[in-house]
Amino acid sequence: MMRTRPLKVALLGCGVVGSEVARIMTTHADDLAARIGAPVELAGVAVRRPGKVREGIDPALVTTDATALVKRGDIDVVVEVIGGIEPARALITTAFEHGASVVSANKALLAQDGAALHATAEKHGKDLYYEAAVAGAIPLIRPLRESLAGDKVNRVLGIVNGTTNFILDKMDSTGAGYQEALDEATALGYAEADPTADVEGFDAAAKAAILAGIAFHTRVRLDDVYREGMTEVTAADFASAKEMGCTIKLLAICERAADGGSVTARVHPAMIPLTHPLASVRGAYNAVFVESDASGQLMFYGPGAGGSPTASAVLGDLVAVCRNRLNGATGPGESAYAALPVSGMGEVVTRYHISLDVADKPGVLAQVATVFAEHGVSIDTVRQQGKDGEASLVVVTHRASDAALVGTVEALRKLDTVRGVASIMRVEGE
Repeated sequence: MMRTRPLKVALLGCGVVGSEVARIMTTHADDLAARIGAPVELAGVAVRRPGKVREGIDPALVTTDATALVKRGDIDVVVEVIGGIEPARALITTAFEHGASVVSANKALLAQDGAALHATAEKHGKDLYYEAAVAGAIPLIRPLRESLAGDKVNRVLGIVNGTTNFILDKMDSTGAGYQEALDEATALGYAEADPTADVEGFDAAAKAAILAGIAFHTRVRLDDVYREGMTEVTAADFASAKEMGCTIKLLAICERAADGGSVTARVHPAMIPLTHPLASVRGAYNAVFVESDASGQLMFYGPGAGGSPTASAVLGDLVAVCRNRLNGATGPGESAYAALPVSGMGEVVTRYHISLDVADKPGVLAQVATVFAEHGVSIDTVRQQGKDGEASLVVVTHRASDAALVGTVEALRKLDTVRGVASIMRVEGE
């Protein structure tokens, strides 16, 4: 039976995502009411610029006083899509304290202070949902914390930033350089005027922290995630990748150690075989590959950003939270019972592709091979090209720890015959 009193929703932020949330709430009002069991009513919209015309939104609902809005006491759910740390953190906390549950798309805040927010939500018996914080419209958070709750997740490997995937895909398919591909991404609206958060991996690192925490039932903060951007990836790297039957992606990788005693989370460019499902993810799309004991390998794929896709995820959470509200219940909260230690990058074990500029003379290869052997890094293949006293040497290793690789590279740089280390790329997905 439909409850007649509507559930009241406060919307914090009315930009690209917020305006889509408001639009869908209005145009799909009957369907949402049927799915929830009660109507939902947009009770207020907090913005920074009140004079801006917002199509489809009653101007009487618009306010610049977000704090007063979340303190009203009659608000059932607060939807936060303003982003950043403050004032979002204070507003979400205030919402819990005044009786509202929260739906958020704020990856940066959740990666930094997710544990504290979950604790506040639990203290006040309220929900904190954030499907939209990681991969846009792709259902990922809920499958990890609900559908796979009875399974043991060992690895999460994914493309979680559409801007970087567009740039790398363009470099791969057209031979464009990094700057040329970035310029096109900016012109098409995929990249911000300041793309630092995307291309330096900050955005993906926040998402990796959230994914690792949920997958491994362990608190993982943004500071725990190793991060390496993609601005140094070159056309030469792609040429080398193609010779190996690979392409290059900026990956978020969350892993449980082989002995199950610790976890790692990292973001960096990596070569992956063309046969891997993630290799075929093109343009600005996202995809996440999950490996678990019982389910085996699962892949989640779709648009990872944009107003409509992100709003879709927000509305999905809104429906779930409203249902819980009607039933006097709450959904899954933080699960950090495992409390596994988070290991540093040095303990990560993978393969490596190292490109060296060396002198083209006898004995160089032997010297380089000796350095690898001294640091316990086994060489899989070597490719050498030389001309006019200059040469390039490409070494692909077997699996080794990152700490061993770092030691190897430091020693290589000290050799008189090594002019420089042109690039180091990890090889994943094998």
